[in-house]
Amino acid sequence: MIVWDLVVVGAGPAGLSAARAAARAGVRTLVVERAEHPRYKTCGGGLIGTSLAAVRDRIEVPAHDRVTRVTFTREGRREFTRRHDSPVVTMVRREEFDDRLRAAAVAAGAQMRERVAVRAIEQDPEVVRLRLADGTSLAARAVIGADGSSGVTARHVGVAYRQVDLGLELEVPVPPAEQERWRGRLLLDWGTMPGSYGWVFPKGDRLTVGVIAGRGAGEGTRDYLRRFVDRLGLSDLPAEHDSGHLTRCRAEDSPLRHGRVLVVGDAAGLLEPWSREGISFALRSGELAGAAVAAGDLAGYERAVAERLVPSMRAGYRLLDLFTRRPEAFHALLATPPGWRMFVQFCQGRASFDEMLTRRPIRAALAVLDRLPAPRRQPASASTRS
Repeated sequence: MIVWDLVVVGAGPAGLSAARAAARAGVRTLVVERAEHPRYKTCGGGLIGTSLAAVRDRIEVPAHDRVTRVTFTREGRREFTRRHDSPVVTMVRREEFDDRLRAAAVAAGAQMRERVAVRAIEQDPEVVRLRLADGTSLAARAVIGADGSSGVTARHVGVAYRQVDLGLELEVPVPPAEQERWRGRLLLDWGTMPGSYGWVFPKGDRLTVGVIAGRGAGEGTRDYLRRFVDRLGLSDLPAEHDSGHLTRCRAEDSPLRHGRVLVVGDAAGLLEPWSREGISFALRSGELAGAAVAAGDLAGYERAVAERLVPSMRAGYRLLDLFTRRPEAFHALLATPPGWRMFVQFCQGRASFDEMLTRRPIRAALAVLDRLPAPRRQPASASTRS
C-alpha cells in the first residue's frame, strides 16, 4: 500500500488551501472529495478582504459583483443604506471559486480523487489509515480533515462546539430589473429571533437569499425566511437551489488535532461567531495546517491557530452576545459614521474585531451598552419592501 505524506479529506477552501501549501513544499499530497467539482455549496459566497488577500497569489477571483452599498434593516424596518468608494465585499459562486482553488492545488503538485467518501479513521504512532466507502483504504503519515463539522474527521478528533446555528438559503435566478435593483448592493436584516439575521447577496443574474438563527428554532427560522423573501418581493421567483446547513463554532478549548490528524475550517469549527463568516477562516487555517505538515511540526498548527485565529473568534463571541441582547443598538451604531467605518474595515480586511475591541472609544461604548437593561421584545409588524 502506498503511504502518502499527507491525505486531505475534503476539497473546499480549507482542504485545498492545506493541499496547496503542503504540495508546494514538496509534500506528497492526495486530496479526496466525496463530490465532484464544480459542485454547488450552500454559502452566501461573500469574500471579505481577508479572504481576497489569502488567495491573491493563487487564483483570479471569479467575481460576479463587487458591493459598494450596504442596506441595513431591523426586522424589515428602519432601513438605511451606506456607500463606500471602493468594494466592501466581493461576491462569488462557490462552485466556481472552489474549482479554481482545486486547479491551484493541482498545479502546486497535489493529486485529486473525487467521488471518494471516507467512512472511518484509525491511526498508530506512525501511520493514519482511512477506510473508504468502497471498502478500500488509504494510508498517510498525516491527515488534514476538511470535510465539514459533521464529517468523520471532526468526530475522530473530538471537536466540541460552543454555538450551533441553522442557516437556510435560496439561490434565485432573477430578471434584468431585479439584477439592476441589487447590482453593487447587499442587504442585511437583523431578525426577530435572538442573534438572527437575513441577507441578500447579488451575483449577476441570481441572488443568494438566506437567514440564520440558533439551532432549535427550525420552524421559526423557516418562517423568517418565508417572510423575508415575501417582503423582498421575490416569492414568485422559483429558486434554483433551496438548501440548509448547520454552522458550528468551536469551544475555545476544543481540540484541533488528535495524533496525526488535524482539522481545519468548518471541520474544526473555525468561523467568526457573530457574522458566521467562515471562508477566511477556512483559507487561513488550511494554509496553516499545510505548512505545519510540511515543517514536520503538527503541534505548530495548534499554536498558530491560537495566535492568529482564536483572538478574532473570542471578539466575535463578545459581539454576538451584545448583538443578541441589544440588536437595536447594533442597528443604530451602523447608522453612525464610526459604526460604518468599523463595518467597512472588517469587511475589507483592514482590521479584525479583536483589534477593534481594543480601541478606547469602542470599549467605552460596549461598557455602556453592557450596563443597559435588555429591552422588552416587541412583535414584528408588517413592513415595506426593502
